[in-house]
Amino acid sequence: MTDPDPLYINLIKMAIILIISFVIIKGFIYFVKRSGKRWNLEPTLVQILIEIIKYSGIAVAITLALREFGWDVSAILVSLGIVGIAIGFGARDTISNFIAGIFILADKSFLIGDIVEMSGQKGKVIKLGLRVTTFKTNDNKIITLPNSNFSKNLYINHTAQETRRVGLDVNIPYELELEETVTSLIDVASKCKWVLHDPKPNVFIKEMTDTGIKATLNVWVSDPWKTADYRSQLAMEVKEFLVGGNNGDNVQV
Repeated sequence: MTDPDPLYINLIKMAIILIISFVIIKGFIYFVKRSGKRWNLEPTLVQILIEIIKYSGIAVAITLALREFGWDVSAILVSLGIVGIAIGFGARDTISNFIAGIFILADKSFLIGDIVEMSGQKGKVIKLGLRVTTFKTNDNKIITLPNSNFSKNLYINHTAQETRRVGLDVNIPYELELEETVTSLIDVASKCKWVLHDPKPNVFIKEMTDTGIKATLNVWVSDPWKTADYRSQLAMEVKEFLVGGNNGDNVQV
Protein backbone atom coordinates (compact mmCIF):
# COMPACT_ATOMS: atom_id res chain seq x y z
CA MET A 1 0.00 0.00 0.00
CA THR A 2 1.50 3.31 -1.10
CA ASP A 3 1.74 6.33 1.11
CA PRO A 4 -0.72 9.17 0.44
CA ASP A 5 0.48 11.99 -1.76
CA PRO A 6 2.47 14.46 0.44
CA LEU A 7 0.87 17.35 -1.44
CA TYR A 8 -2.58 15.96 -0.62
CA ILE A 9 -1.63 15.67 3.07
CA ASN A 10 -0.23 19.20 3.12
CA LEU A 11 -3.39 20.58 1.56
CA ILE A 12 -5.46 18.87 4.24
CA LYS A 13 -3.19 20.27 6.97
CA MET A 14 -3.41 23.72 5.41
CA ALA A 15 -7.21 23.55 5.30
CA ILE A 16 -7.33 22.41 8.94
CA ILE A 17 -5.02 25.25 10.00
CA LEU A 18 -7.11 27.85 8.17
CA ILE A 19 -10.41 26.49 9.57
CA ILE A 20 -9.09 26.35 13.13
CA SER A 21 -7.61 29.85 12.77
CA PHE A 22 -10.94 31.15 11.46
CA VAL A 23 -12.79 29.66 14.44
CA ILE A 24 -10.23 31.06 16.91
CA ILE A 25 -10.42 34.54 15.34
CA LYS A 26 -14.22 34.49 15.47
CA GLY A 27 -14.04 33.34 19.10
CA PHE A 28 -11.70 36.16 20.11
CA ILE A 29 -13.84 38.73 18.29
CA TYR A 30 -16.97 37.43 20.05
CA PHE A 31 -15.16 37.61 23.41
CA VAL A 32 -14.03 41.20 22.77
CA LYS A 33 -17.56 42.27 21.82
CA ARG A 34 -19.08 40.63 24.91
CA SER A 35 -16.39 42.10 27.15
CA GLY A 36 -16.90 45.55 25.63
CA LYS A 37 -20.60 45.44 26.49
CA ARG A 38 -20.03 43.99 29.96
CA TRP A 39 -17.32 46.47 30.94
CA ASN A 40 -18.85 49.38 29.00
CA LEU A 41 -15.73 49.90 26.92
CA GLU A 42 -15.43 52.69 24.37
CA PRO A 43 -16.87 51.37 21.04
CA THR A 44 -13.88 52.76 19.15
CA LEU A 45 -11.48 50.78 21.35
CA VAL A 46 -13.50 47.62 20.77
CA GLN A 47 -13.36 48.19 17.02
CA ILE A 48 -9.58 48.67 17.16
CA LEU A 49 -9.10 45.42 19.09
CA ILE A 50 -11.25 43.56 16.58
CA GLU A 51 -9.21 44.94 13.68
CA ILE A 52 -5.94 43.92 15.37
CA ILE A 53 -7.21 40.42 16.17
CA LYS A 54 -8.54 39.91 12.64
CA TYR A 55 -5.44 40.97 10.73
CA SER A 56 -3.00 39.39 13.18
CA GLY A 57 -4.92 36.11 13.10
CA ILE A 58 -4.93 36.06 9.30
CA ALA A 59 -1.17 36.73 9.21
CA VAL A 60 -0.44 33.91 11.69
CA ALA A 61 -2.72 31.49 9.83
CA ILE A 62 -1.05 32.17 6.49
CA THR A 63 2.40 31.81 8.07
CA LEU A 64 1.54 28.41 9.59
CA ALA A 65 -0.07 27.22 6.38
CA LEU A 66 2.98 28.12 4.29
CA ARG A 67 5.25 26.21 6.66
CA GLU A 68 3.36 23.01 5.86
CA PHE A 69 4.67 23.30 2.30
CA GLY A 70 8.21 23.78 3.57
CA TRP A 71 8.35 27.42 2.64
CA ASP A 72 10.85 29.45 4.61
CA VAL A 73 8.76 32.33 5.90
CA SER A 74 11.82 34.28 7.04
CA ALA A 75 13.24 34.10 3.52
CA ILE A 76 9.93 35.37 2.17
CA LEU A 77 10.03 38.30 4.57
CA VAL A 78 13.58 39.14 3.45
CA SER A 79 12.44 39.01 -0.17
CA LEU A 80 9.55 41.29 0.62
CA GLY A 81 12.01 43.68 2.23
CA ILE A 82 14.07 43.79 -0.94
CA VAL A 83 11.09 44.74 -3.07
CA GLY A 84 9.47 46.75 -0.29
CA ILE A 85 10.24 50.08 -1.88
CA ALA A 86 8.61 49.10 -5.17
CA ILE A 87 5.57 47.72 -3.37
CA GLY A 88 5.45 50.81 -1.19
CA PHE A 89 4.97 53.03 -4.22
CA GLY A 90 2.07 50.87 -5.36
CA ALA A 91 0.51 50.67 -1.90
CA ARG A 92 1.24 54.21 -0.74
CA ASP A 93 -2.48 55.03 -0.58
CA THR A 94 -3.13 52.04 1.68
CA ILE A 95 -0.19 52.95 3.90
CA SER A 96 -1.35 56.57 3.99
CA ASN A 97 -4.84 55.48 5.04
CA PHE A 98 -3.40 53.21 7.73
CA ILE A 99 -1.20 55.96 9.19
CA ALA A 100 -4.07 58.45 9.07
CA GLY A 101 -6.27 55.92 10.89
CA ILE A 102 -3.64 55.59 13.63
CA PHE A 103 -3.56 59.39 14.09
CA ILE A 104 -7.37 59.62 14.19
CA LEU A 105 -7.49 56.99 16.91
CA ALA A 106 -4.61 58.52 18.85
CA ASP A 107 -5.93 62.10 18.66
CA LYS A 108 -9.56 61.00 19.19
CA SER A 109 -10.57 63.45 16.45
CA PHE A 110 -13.88 61.63 16.32
CA LEU A 111 -15.28 58.39 17.71
CA ILE A 112 -17.94 55.86 16.78
CA GLY A 113 -21.31 57.54 17.20
CA ASP A 114 -20.02 61.04 16.42
CA ILE A 115 -21.63 63.08 13.64
CA VAL A 116 -19.02 64.25 11.14
CA GLU A 117 -19.38 66.42 8.05
CA MET A 118 -16.85 66.72 5.21
CA SER A 119 -17.20 67.98 1.63
CA GLY A 120 -20.95 68.39 2.02
CA GLN A 121 -21.43 64.84 3.29
CA LYS A 122 -22.74 64.45 6.85
CA GLY A 123 -23.29 61.25 8.78
CA LYS A 124 -22.89 59.27 11.98
CA VAL A 125 -19.68 57.24 12.33
CA ILE A 126 -20.68 53.56 12.55
CA LYS A 127 -17.26 51.99 11.93
CA LEU A 128 -13.79 53.41 12.47
CA GLY A 129 -11.16 51.12 10.98
CA LEU A 130 -7.44 51.42 10.40
CA ARG A 131 -7.98 51.93 6.65
CA VAL A 132 -11.45 53.40 6.10
CA THR A 133 -14.20 55.09 8.10
CA THR A 134 -17.87 54.29 7.48
CA PHE A 135 -20.73 56.77 7.97
CA LYS A 136 -24.50 56.45 7.97
CA THR A 137 -26.39 59.52 6.74
CA ASN A 138 -29.73 60.77 8.00
CA ASP A 139 -31.46 59.10 5.02
CA ASN A 140 -29.74 55.75 5.76
CA LYS A 141 -27.08 55.96 3.06
CA ILE A 142 -23.75 54.30 3.84
CA ILE A 143 -20.63 56.30 2.99
CA THR A 144 -17.11 54.85 3.21
CA LEU A 145 -14.17 57.25 3.14
CA PRO A 146 -10.43 56.49 3.18
CA ASN A 147 -8.85 57.74 6.39
CA SER A 148 -6.31 59.81 4.47
CA ASN A 149 -9.17 62.13 3.41
CA PHE A 150 -9.37 63.44 6.97
CA SER A 151 -5.72 64.53 6.92
CA LYS A 152 -6.12 66.29 3.55
CA ASN A 153 -9.51 67.99 3.95
CA LEU A 154 -11.30 70.06 6.55
CA TYR A 155 -14.10 68.32 8.42
CA ILE A 156 -16.55 69.22 11.17
CA ASN A 157 -17.28 67.09 14.22
CA HIS A 158 -20.79 68.16 15.18
CA THR A 159 -20.69 66.15 18.40
CA ALA A 160 -17.33 67.37 19.68
CA GLN A 161 -19.29 69.41 22.21
CA GLU A 162 -22.16 68.17 24.34
CA THR A 163 -24.52 70.89 23.06
CA ARG A 164 -25.19 72.42 19.66
CA ARG A 165 -26.48 75.90 18.85
CA VAL A 166 -29.42 76.38 16.51
CA GLY A 167 -29.82 79.91 15.14
CA LEU A 168 -32.87 81.37 13.41
CA ASP A 169 -32.75 84.72 11.59
CA VAL A 170 -35.72 86.97 12.34
CA ASN A 171 -36.62 90.39 10.96
CA ILE A 172 -38.33 92.50 13.65
CA PRO A 173 -40.44 95.32 12.11
CA TYR A 174 -39.91 98.82 13.46
CA GLU A 175 -43.56 99.10 14.50
CA LEU A 176 -43.00 96.43 17.18
CA GLU A 177 -41.53 97.38 20.53
CA LEU A 178 -38.04 95.84 20.45
CA GLU A 179 -37.55 94.82 24.08
CA GLU A 180 -40.99 93.23 24.37
CA THR A 181 -40.52 91.34 21.09
CA VAL A 182 -37.11 90.03 22.16
CA THR A 183 -38.57 88.83 25.48
CA SER A 184 -41.48 87.16 23.68
CA LEU A 185 -39.16 85.41 21.22
CA ILE A 186 -37.12 83.99 24.10
CA ASP A 187 -40.32 82.81 25.80
CA VAL A 188 -41.50 81.11 22.60
CA ALA A 189 -38.16 79.31 22.24
CA SER A 190 -38.04 78.29 25.90
CA LYS A 191 -41.41 76.51 25.60
CA CYS A 192 -40.01 74.07 23.05
CA LYS A 193 -39.38 70.80 24.88
CA TRP A 194 -36.14 70.04 23.05
CA VAL A 195 -34.53 73.43 23.86
CA LEU A 196 -32.00 73.34 26.68
CA HIS A 197 -32.38 75.79 29.57
CA ASP A 198 -28.63 75.96 30.10
CA PRO A 199 -27.39 77.83 28.11
CA LYS A 200 -30.56 79.88 27.96
CA PRO A 201 -32.02 81.04 24.61
CA ASN A 202 -31.02 84.53 23.58
CA VAL A 203 -31.55 87.06 20.81
CA PHE A 204 -28.60 88.69 19.09
CA ILE A 205 -29.27 92.02 17.33
CA LYS A 206 -27.25 92.09 14.11
CA GLU A 207 -28.17 95.19 12.09
CA MET A 208 -30.86 97.68 11.07
CA THR A 209 -32.34 97.32 7.59
CA ASP A 210 -34.98 99.11 5.53
CA THR A 211 -37.68 96.68 6.64
CA GLY A 212 -36.75 96.28 10.30
CA ILE A 213 -34.16 95.09 12.75
CA LYS A 214 -32.31 91.94 11.74
CA ALA A 215 -31.74 89.58 14.68
CA THR A 216 -30.88 85.95 15.37
CA LEU A 217 -32.73 83.81 17.89
CA ASN A 218 -30.27 81.31 19.38
CA VAL A 219 -31.16 78.12 21.25
CA TRP A 220 -29.08 75.13 22.33
CA VAL A 221 -29.96 71.47 21.86
CA SER A 222 -28.46 68.15 22.96
CA ASP A 223 -29.05 66.18 19.75
CA PRO A 224 -26.97 67.63 16.87
CA TRP A 225 -28.41 65.03 14.49
CA LYS A 226 -31.77 66.85 14.54
CA THR A 227 -30.60 70.46 14.20
CA ALA A 228 -32.31 70.90 10.81
CA ASP A 229 -35.62 69.61 12.21
CA TYR A 230 -35.27 71.77 15.31
CA ARG A 231 -34.62 74.89 13.22
CA SER A 232 -37.74 74.17 11.16
CA GLN A 233 -39.86 73.66 14.29
CA LEU A 234 -38.48 76.83 15.83
CA ALA A 235 -39.31 78.78 12.66
CA MET A 236 -42.92 77.57 12.78
CA GLU A 237 -43.25 78.56 16.44
CA VAL A 238 -41.83 82.03 15.78
CA LYS A 239 -43.96 82.41 12.65
CA GLU A 240 -47.09 81.60 14.67
CA PHE A 241 -46.12 84.18 17.26
CA LEU A 242 -45.46 86.89 14.69
CA VAL A 243 -48.63 86.10 12.76
CA GLY A 244 -50.52 87.21 15.84
CA GLY A 245 -48.95 90.61 15.30
CA ASN A 246 -49.56 90.48 11.51
CA ASN A 247 -45.85 90.11 10.86
CA GLY A 248 -45.63 86.51 9.74
CA ASP A 249 -43.72 87.32 6.56
CA ASN A 250 -40.70 88.59 8.44
CA VAL A 251 -39.24 85.23 9.43
CA GLN A 252 -36.09 84.22 7.54
CA VAL A 253 -34.33 80.89 7.95
